[in-house]
Amino acid sequence: NTLTKKNVFRITIIKDTKVPNACLFTLNKEDHTLGNIIRQQLLKDPQVLFAGYKVPHPLEHKIVIRVQTTPDYSPQEAFTNAITDLISELSLLEERFRVAIKDKQEGIE
Repeated sequence: NTLTKKNVFRITIIKDTKVPNACLFTLNKEDHTLGNIIRQQLLKDPQVLFAGYKVPHPLEHKIVIRVQTTPDYSPQEAFTNAITDLISELSLLEERFRVAIKDKQEGIE
């Protein structure tokens, strides 16, 4: 669990008692943007059986991501891998964007 500046947990993890090998990840101060991108990344993992998210209420700034995995792979591991992969992909995208902008600016001058 990671704390924000106001000592509010940024992310909480609760084992889902209704479904085997599943967890609920609650991310505070987040919305559909992050929820959907994490869900999409989780679904790329063949060991993830289910990944979905919801915003419990439009006035609450939090999302709940439900992840179910195969028995030999924990939901926490899947979530961590998805976040790590997203960071890598977005870093590469940022670098390519910076190069494209630089190339474009050099072409104008």
